[in-house]
Amino acid sequence: MNSLPIASLSDPRYYLANFRAALAWVAARYDDLLGGEERHFLSAFAALPEAAQALLVRLVMRRGEHFRTSRLGYAEIGDTDAALAPLIASGLVEADPELGIEELCRQLRLAELRQAFATPLAEAGLGRATKAELTARLPERLGAPRRYAAWWPEAPDRLVRLAAMPTCERLRLMFFGNLRQDWSEFVLTELGHQRFETVPFGPESRAFRHAEELDAYLALHRLGERLEAGEAVSDLAEALSESLPEPAQNPWLASRRQRLALRLGREAERQGETQLALSLYAQGGEDEALVRRLRLLERLGEHRSALTLARPAQAAPASEAQRQALVRLVPRLEKRLGLAVTVAPTEPAPEPLTLTLPQAAGGVERAVAEHLATPEAPVRYVENGLITGLFGLLCWEAIFAPLPGAFFHPFQSGPADLYRPDFVTRRRARFDACLARLDTGDYREAIRATWAAKRGLASPFVAWELLDQELLELALASLPPAHLRACFERLLADLKANRAGLPDLIQCFPERGDYRLIEVKGPGDRLQDNQRRWLAFFHDQGMPVVVCRVRWA
Repeated sequence: MNSLPIASLSDPRYYLANFRAALAWVAARYDDLLGGEERHFLSAFAALPEAAQALLVRLVMRRGEHFRTSRLGYAEIGDTDAALAPLIASGLVEADPELGIEELCRQLRLAELRQAFATPLAEAGLGRATKAELTARLPERLGAPRRYAAWWPEAPDRLVRLAAMPTCERLRLMFFGNLRQDWSEFVLTELGHQRFETVPFGPESRAFRHAEELDAYLALHRLGERLEAGEAVSDLAEALSESLPEPAQNPWLASRRQRLALRLGREAERQGETQLALSLYAQGGEDEALVRRLRLLERLGEHRSALTLARPAQAAPASEAQRQALVRLVPRLEKRLGLAVTVAPTEPAPEPLTLTLPQAAGGVERAVAEHLATPEAPVRYVENGLITGLFGLLCWEAIFAPLPGAFFHPFQSGPADLYRPDFVTRRRARFDACLARLDTGDYREAIRATWAAKRGLASPFVAWELLDQELLELALASLPPAHLRACFERLLADLKANRAGLPDLIQCFPERGDYRLIEVKGPGDRLQDNQRRWLAFFHDQGMPVVVCRVRWA
């Protein structure tokens, strides 16, 4: 099962108890993936005195690897130096490490920098410079890394480095299956700020099957960090191709690699490195990356190459978004090449509604809602929260089905494979059973029951603060089940793309079982592509929707 003891916050060292529980969890489930460094850490950590264990966990939970001892005072730990000594002796913490001037600038306050480097700052005329200016100018003047004590011999404290941080990060990845989450999940859960569905899974349920998958995930993550830090995209592209060949045997990691290649390609294009961008887009998958590659080829005047690439995608587009882009792109390419131009289908024009309203402080959507609402026909702001929320409630059992590879720790707001290509196919029978309630008429009771039983539990689709009971009842009284089924099937066709772009408002007519969706556009605002796709869908389904364009009085 997925029960995991969470320490009470009344325990001064609650974080240590939680960390121990997580390590035991990882050791039980990943014994075959633990390498020498992980095993050494687990044994060395277990042998530490409790105060040293607590200090180590405090360091793990803080940002960075370098820490000044003057900032490590914790009442429940006591003497910092006494707690540090076993950590240094075990090699888990490094005493007085070398660090560059950039890291030193992060550690020292402005007054301390002026004190430590008074002479070189005066010689350079930087005595009154800001910390940002010093951080930019000092590296070129002060040279290679040194130990903290060498940088500032008169320092009132020491500086240490958490040498075990990479190992702890790898263990965190094993536990959560991602690096978005951290150990604060325990605390937030204990405080009641977040609650998760209880999904049964056994000891064999885990995110990674092979150590190479962990290596690949971490390598991709590091490259992403280096991109955000501003490293040259050419260097990152070389590292992507040389040190991380495409993990085709693992579709999940292959998808992560493609997304990183797309990010690198976009950055290369922004920097004017067009050939590098084309190469990276070619590694970025067959959807958005292909469209960006085609647009760049068009901009470079390589129309024949672009059209040759576009033809197969035009015959079998990877998504609605790609189909939409190709409908616009292919005729332009054909015209440039002097070919017969494909006639693009006419985009349906949604019913227009134009309002002139006094400008309101609450925003344009609120102004429209207040103007259109009546006691018999209330208007609520829903945007992407109503249709998706009703879907999440009706299909809760299918979404949280305990399938292999979906759930492997107790802090998951949804299945780990939510946006993978086989998510729906693995659960097709379950989704069909949920949607069948729309045909039998008991869907209202099912949705109400789930809303009452699961209220407040984290869900990838249900925004509880928006979907209150009043809105729920209005929607159930106003939206026909056939319309709900059509919307839910469209969501299932592409959960990631289609959960956004829905209209801002809904006006409900519960007495007659009717409604209308309202997309609001203020002055100068225009429809986005995902909104256009939803509007075309509503038109095809005969669902009532208007685009309200607002002019301020």
